[in-house]
Amino acid sequence: MSSVKEQIHAQITGALAGASFPIDTPERLIDAFPAGADTTCQVGELKMTAGEAGKLLKSTDFPFQSAKQVADIIVDRAGL
Repeated sequence: MSSVKEQIHAQITGALAGASFPIDTPERLIDAFPAGADTTCQVGELKMTAGEAGKLLKSTDFPFQSAKQVADIIVDRAGL
C-alpha cells in the first residue's frame, strides 16, 4: 500500500489533470481544481481541501509549471 503522502500527491495531481499550466496566481490555481477551494483530498482520517492546501503556498512558489510541482510543494509543507 502506498503512503498517505503518495496518495495525497496522486489525488492533487489527478485533480489538476485538466488544468492549463503555467498557473501564475493563487486564484488561478484554486480555480483549476474541479470544485475550486472545496475540492477535497482524503486518505483515512486525513482530509485537506484545496483552500486549506493553498494556505501552504507562498507568492514566490508561482508560477507553477505542472500539477506534480503543485503536489510536491503541498505534501512537503503539510509534513506528510
